[in-house]
Amino acid sequence: MSDYERNVATAQFGQTIGRAGSVAVDEGLRAYMLRIYNFMVFGLAITGLAALGIYMLSVTTDPSIAALKMRDGLMLTAFGKALFVSPLKWVVMLAPLAMVFLLSFGIQRMRPATAQIAFWIFAALVGVSLASIFMVFTHTSIVRVFFITAASFGALSLWGYTTQRDLSGMGSFLLMGLFGIILASLVNLFMASSALQFAISVIGVLVFSGLTAWDTQRLKTEYLYGAMDGETAERSAIVGALSLYLNFINLFTLLLQLLGQREE
Repeated sequence: MSDYERNVATAQFGQTIGRAGSVAVDEGLRAYMLRIYNFMVFGLAITGLAALGIYMLSVTTDPSIAALKMRDGLMLTAFGKALFVSPLKWVVMLAPLAMVFLLSFGIQRMRPATAQIAFWIFAALVGVSLASIFMVFTHTSIVRVFFITAASFGALSLWGYTTQRDLSGMGSFLLMGLFGIILASLVNLFMASSALQFAISVIGVLVFSGLTAWDTQRLKTEYLYGAMDGETAERSAIVGALSLYLNFINLFTLLLQLLGQREE
């Protein structure tokens, strides 16, 4: 796996793949990776639209329809109060987590069309859970951090795709770091420590930056050596899009914690 541009140097019986076969692998790989990125970007678009739509339905400046007063004349509607103040907020927070477990363990048994729909539903649920960031951070800083995240993600993914270095050894350490972040985040739900949250954000940015490059190289390698086609390739592209999507969303939220400007 030290040289990814050899286009699978040997065939099934040790035969060298011809020039036509190498070109076919190159074209197939580009089409496969493009499909992954298209799924991921469409998922991000759904998330953004869902978050913005839920936010607009949740806040008002009209006292006659307000259910709860907030800062600077901004008030929650009855819908917003139910979604972000009532016990329903736990459903909003935990629904994406439940959905990602469902996708992780069940997507390989789904038909590609069903897997796509499940991915879109998951992206919408994440958008609902992220709607509250518009109430916490200034809209300008949210846009700024989004573009910082997009630029960082693009550079890391490009490096993972083009590097000749084998990144597979990073995987176990990054996954250990991921589980550590999850456990620390659960603990901080009860401690509410700003220092611990800062440490989680910094370490999380490093972990998800590494996962972005590692996942990109892993997806490329799986295509080159996995002999995927038809429904298998389509389903694998959705799984790959899900992994890159999660890296992007987590990188964005962690950078927002570090760089976002909070509403006064």
